[in-house]
Amino acid sequence: MTATSQAHELTTLAAQAASNKLADDIVAFDVSDRLAITDVFLICSASNDRQVRAIVDAVEEALRTAGERPVRREGHREGRWVLLDYVEIVVHVQHEEERLFYALERIWRDCPQIELPASVAGGRPADAGA
Repeated sequence: MTATSQAHELTTLAAQAASNKLADDIVAFDVSDRLAITDVFLICSASNDRQVRAIVDAVEEALRTAGERPVRREGHREGRWVLLDYVEIVVHVQHEEERLFYALERIWRDCPQIELPASVAGGRPADAGA
């Protein structure tokens, strides 16, 4: 089983929103073969708590505009690791330190990585260097 096209669309929307708020190291994994509860994990990071919250707010706004609301939201108050569960996708926005410590990419490295648009590659908007 692979992630649904709806999950891919939501992943792209969330990744673009995170990128627009300068999230770092944006990656997505198709975890549908390993987990029955979701299709995709989207992981990104930020250098401080305020930026973590800004990324989360941007992702929520982008997905709300697409008609989606998270069924669960955890960690927003602390701003260190926020989890947004949209059933088909789960978005993890982590402070850099938590990302290094928990190393989710290492845990899910056997799952296929989902290719994200070039505009989110590297976690920066396409025109950031211009």
